[in-house]
Amino acid sequence: MTGNEDELFDPESKKHGVAHLFAATRYSLGGLNRAVGESAFRQELVAGIIVLIVYAFVGVNAQAYVISICLFLLTFAVEALNTAIELIIDRTSPEISQYGKEAKDLGSFAVFCTLVANGLFAVWTIWSAL
Repeated sequence: MTGNEDELFDPESKKHGVAHLFAATRYSLGGLNRAVGESAFRQELVAGIIVLIVYAFVGVNAQAYVISICLFLLTFAVEALNTAIELIIDRTSPEISQYGKEAKDLGSFAVFCTLVANGLFAVWTIWSAL
């Protein structure tokens, strides 16, 4: 920090109650907007939509839809956290470092795990419906 950042944040200006809810919603929409800019997020979104369309064709039950949507949301959240890690590493450590690489690799692995969970559940659900 350069010192100026401390002066910019006034703890007394922190929002409370309904104002906090509206501020948090704005921040979340900003995060969604940033995530949509990531090709990985867009690919995961398209894959999720395709899975839901396939579910409609094979006639899966409502429970499978709910579980899949929750898994998709988990994947989107982990993807957002992975992007945040990458942004922080790139900002604080522009040079190539082993720690930065490992942090990015761990974030990528977390996304991979959620994608595998989505894939396994989708295949199992479709297979069970046939």
